[in-house]
Amino acid sequence: MRSEGVMIRENEVRRTGVDPLLWIIPLLLSFFGIMMIFSLTSHTSLEEYGSPFALGLKQLQWLFVGLGGMLFMYMIPLAFWRKYSGVLWLFALVLLILTLIPGIGIKAGGARRWLGFGGLRFQPIEMLSLAVAVHLSRLLNTSEKRGLSAFFTVTSPVLFISVLPLLFQPNMGGTILIFGLVMAIHVNCRGWGWPILFGGAGFSVFFMLILKEGYRLRRYIAFLDPWEQPMDSGFQVIQGLVAFSNGGLFGVGIGKGLQKLNYLPAAHTDYIFATIGEEFGFIGTFAVLFFFLLWAVRACAAYKDASDPFLSTLVWAVSVSVLIPMFINLGGVLKLIPLTGIPLPFISYGGSSLLFMWAKIGLLMRVCREVSLQ
Repeated sequence: MRSEGVMIRENEVRRTGVDPLLWIIPLLLSFFGIMMIFSLTSHTSLEEYGSPFALGLKQLQWLFVGLGGMLFMYMIPLAFWRKYSGVLWLFALVLLILTLIPGIGIKAGGARRWLGFGGLRFQPIEMLSLAVAVHLSRLLNTSEKRGLSAFFTVTSPVLFISVLPLLFQPNMGGTILIFGLVMAIHVNCRGWGWPILFGGAGFSVFFMLILKEGYRLRRYIAFLDPWEQPMDSGFQVIQGLVAFSNGGLFGVGIGKGLQKLNYLPAAHTDYIFATIGEEFGFIGTFAVLFFFLLWAVRACAAYKDASDPFLSTLVWAVSVSVLIPMFINLGGVLKLIPLTGIPLPFISYGGSSLLFMWAKIGLLMRVCREVSLQ
């Protein structure tokens, strides 16, 4: 029976060209995230919106929009991206620059990272990560330059032009995301050498930027020793660790967590993984990590199947653009790196993040489809 099931699944993948796990796993994670958002925001939604289900239903609506974005990206031939990747990148940069203009960009938490359209808010960094993945993949696969020349005339301009508006927002988490994505794409196409050297220099620059701004320095100090100021800069870090401690092995149960009751700020956004740990315990957090790992394994299989250099690089770039935010978010929540404000893909509350994560899934599925037709 097991061998028959495996054969059926292999035949399905061969027929459609798309591994169904590439979209089933994100769908499961998205529904789980919506369930957690219902659990974590019922008390605040009732006070602010008059309904305990307001934020959960809003995230559900964004999921349907994201699924539409996935289908839209799946229908676009890759020849389009080969030709117009630069247009997409420039459009994302224009939107990013618009966030810096008073009266257009929306300032929140001391940073200008949002654009508003009616009652909707949108973070252009989400589009930028997709655009950089597509555009740099094309550039490095059409350029004949190698070594130092490729790094400084192809990769570096894309990196510097992309992160410059982010530094003015300021958006350190987004800067780290784009930096890691660009270096990963270069590694895939041209090897490790220059990214390692440049990465060391980049770390020094990031550290100086941390020391320059007071709020970043407070975050760094809270990362090193949150108990130094337990009621100030270290409060969120400590409460996140308390959430994991409360959960134990099996968790306290869905909807029964205490940290969401104004103890843990951003419980449904940046720190949603900590609240998963409280309500579902180690078993719940392990299950989330397992699904991300399984998705990465299936994406790796799609990467190996792509014989065309551009297509294989595109699979790599899109996969990395999904996984890097996961590592950044989990690293901050688990106190492995300073918290940067990057949401957990498919799970954290946020419409623009969910939309473009699903757009990346659609693009990945399109690549798999065209690989099967080669």
